[in-house]
Amino acid sequence: MSKRKERFGGVDSVSGLPDVDELKAELKRTKKRERFRTVLRSTIYSLIVVAAAAVLIATLWMPVLRTYGSSMTPTIEDGNIVVAWKSTKFKTGDLLAFYADNKLLVKRVIAAPGQWVRIDDDGTVYVNDEELDEPYIDEKALGNCNIVFPYQVPESQWFVMGDHRKTSSDSRNTAVGCVSLDRVVGVVLFRVWPFESFGLIK
Repeated sequence: MSKRKERFGGVDSVSGLPDVDELKAELKRTKKRERFRTVLRSTIYSLIVVAAAAVLIATLWMPVLRTYGSSMTPTIEDGNIVVAWKSTKFKTGDLLAFYADNKLLVKRVIAAPGQWVRIDDDGTVYVNDEELDEPYIDEKALGNCNIVFPYQVPESQWFVMGDHRKTSSDSRNTAVGCVSLDRVVGVVLFRVWPFESFGLIK
């Protein structure tokens, strides 16, 4: 009687075992699945590392902030998401993010410690008797002011004002006052949302 082997569905009819071609195909599929798992694990680990690094950077150096209100229009609108840079040195014109009564505010640096500030009734601002050039505002206004001019900025503090002078509560009023370093979150550098306004903020 012939010992000829016939194969059905990849199984040898005599031995009942898978043939060589079927074994090779299964081995190939197994290796492919293993490569996929390896790539997937590597991708997940990489994403975790990137996310952890992003959180660390945001916490230590570049906090991401969401703005509220209209006190900085037209420069910054309500609901914008901005990125700040943690710093201890500020100059006139910088956008300072800081806390006041547990609220996060963004205002513009107008004068440094020791400088003298004066604001006329029409809203014109003078620092050390020199008129301040302010291309970032749409309209001048004395605003919500209860301090006496000329006003000298206290040591280790900064005089700040919002760009929307009529509505902004800032260093012109003692409710907010000048900003000390321990209240500062950072200097706002650029906007990330809305996307169409992405870029540096001046």
